[in-house]
Amino acid sequence: TKVNSEVTMGVTLHRSVTSSLRHHLLFSLSLRSISSSASHLCTSQQHPKTLIPPPPAVPPPPPSPSPSPSQIHINLSPNPNRSPRTRTPLEQQFESWVEKLKPGFTPADVDEALRAQSDPDLALDIFRWTAQQRGYKHNHVSYLTMIQIAVSGKRFRQAETLIDEVIAGACSASTPLYNSMIKFCCGRKFLFNRAFDVYKKMLKSEEAKPSLETYTLLLNSLLRKFNKLNVCYVYLHAVRSLTKQMKASGVIPDTFALNMIIKAYSKCLEVDEAIRVFREMGLYGCEPNAYTYCYLTKGLCEKGRVNQGLGFYKETRSKKLVPKSSTYMILICSLAMERRFEDAIDVVFDMLGNSMAPDLLTYKTLLEGLCRDGRGSDAFELLEELRKRDSLMNEKTYKTLLNGLHFLSRDS
Repeated sequence: TKVNSEVTMGVTLHRSVTSSLRHHLLFSLSLRSISSSASHLCTSQQHPKTLIPPPPAVPPPPPSPSPSPSQIHINLSPNPNRSPRTRTPLEQQFESWVEKLKPGFTPADVDEALRAQSDPDLALDIFRWTAQQRGYKHNHVSYLTMIQIAVSGKRFRQAETLIDEVIAGACSASTPLYNSMIKFCCGRKFLFNRAFDVYKKMLKSEEAKPSLETYTLLLNSLLRKFNKLNVCYVYLHAVRSLTKQMKASGVIPDTFALNMIIKAYSKCLEVDEAIRVFREMGLYGCEPNAYTYCYLTKGLCEKGRVNQGLGFYKETRSKKLVPKSSTYMILICSLAMERRFEDAIDVVFDMLGNSMAPDLLTYKTLLEGLCRDGRGSDAFELLEELRKRDSLMNEKTYKTLLNGLHFLSRDS
């Protein structure tokens, strides 16, 4: 019990001492803060901060007195040092032609004014200016003249615009105008379909029916597409349709138009149709020419009907007509491949007699065909004879043919 009482007294004494020390520490800290605040206040009173006064306000300037009306003076006289703008020669010509076109001018007057212009741009300006005048409207004559001027002056974009206006109904229809439009469209790569749009418009028109020139232009444009055999069949249907429509409309074809039809059939190896058109030429009063026989001969040889092709060739020569060199060479190769060497040799000599010479491939087909057929000596003799007759055969061609014959003779 005595020990417990001593411990209790010690704890109580420790708490009292700790509490007194804590109060003493807080009191000393508060005194320090008060003294530092007082010293700072004294320092600020001894050295006060200098304040910069704001700048004085600047009074606005007094308004200037407005001048009286008598004091106002505007110089309207032109500057003598400034020269007036000179008009270009094109503007002067345009104004002179506008003055010549008196009020109430007609499409004939405009057509005369357009034809008198050497500059297509000036002609187009006159054409557009007259179209804006009250009471005037272009007709097919003025549109035809303007399209011809634009095409001859290589203003192709303007020509396309004019054609679009005509198709939209800007003027009355006429066959010469539509044929001129078709001719331009057929000559442009990307306007091929536009030409047939104009043709369809002609079929529906009562004033501008298709003529022989119309069908000739369209057939010629179609034949330009016949560059490959698989493409030929695509456009052959259009050729057939045009041929039927031409006959139905009462248009009588000429030799040139019929030759194009024969060429189209021959290109597609439709040789029976080509021969049928050839037989009909007399019904239209047309006489076959060298091109007619060439198309038939080439088509028959490519089809494999060489004997018929040779018959048309002989008919050509009987009429004193000379085939083209390509027809000669196709016929020679076709005869040589069928081992009809005598006929092929006769055609070669006839070709040389007309100042034309076969190419290297044609010579090789004939000479090497003879050599493979066991007639090597005849091939060598023929080569020497061809060298004498063909003035265009050079040394390189001769040696190439000779080496080929030696190679084949050695193997045989």
